[in-house]
Amino acid sequence: MAGHSFVPYEFERLPPEVMRERARAFYERMEARRSVRDFSADPVPRELIELAVRTASTAPSGAHRQPWTFVLVGDSELKREMRVAAEREERISYERRMSDEWLEALRPLGTDWRKPFLETVPWIVVVFEQLWGEEEDGGRRKHYYVRESVGIACGIFIAALHTMGLATLTHTPSPMGFLSDMLGRPRNEKPYILFPIGYPTAGARVPDLRRKPLGDVLVDRP
Repeated sequence: MAGHSFVPYEFERLPPEVMRERARAFYERMEARRSVRDFSADPVPRELIELAVRTASTAPSGAHRQPWTFVLVGDSELKREMRVAAEREERISYERRMSDEWLEALRPLGTDWRKPFLETVPWIVVVFEQLWGEEEDGGRRKHYYVRESVGIACGIFIAALHTMGLATLTHTPSPMGFLSDMLGRPRNEKPYILFPIGYPTAGARVPDLRRKPLGDVLVDRP
């Protein structure tokens, strides 16, 4: 296989004060981000979701395989079917699968098996991890660091949505196999995460959370 051609990297080295200003502004923007469960049905231009997916796809990935597929759902009937299926699995999880410890950890967040936002939001994006690639002749193309790569792409996707003024939630109904069938995905793809996307309702409320201080997440080498 021929290698990639190489081109000069167009990099602008900024003055430290500009770097600090940009970094502070981005941090403050992201510090205001919250997972939202009360969504408005107000429409969101498809172009915004496309831009967020484009941005997510700038993520680094193992051997540049880009092992992700973003499936966009806007059809009302399909969203309802997804809600019904997700709630069925979530109810079983909350009532039978989750340990008491897990349920206690979730209790302060006020979550349960009901997921009405899946029907309310204008868009749902389901991200699939590509376990392997498929060549034109039907052969398999190996992918590397799939989950790590898809996780990074999803993080950038969340940042893009929040930066443009939209809200989302990371939702992982367990198990998620129904999404493969419902969305007609091929055998090499596995559901990774589901993002309802839209505007928060005017009266939306979120838990009063505090993030860990820098000293708890950053350590200097002794």
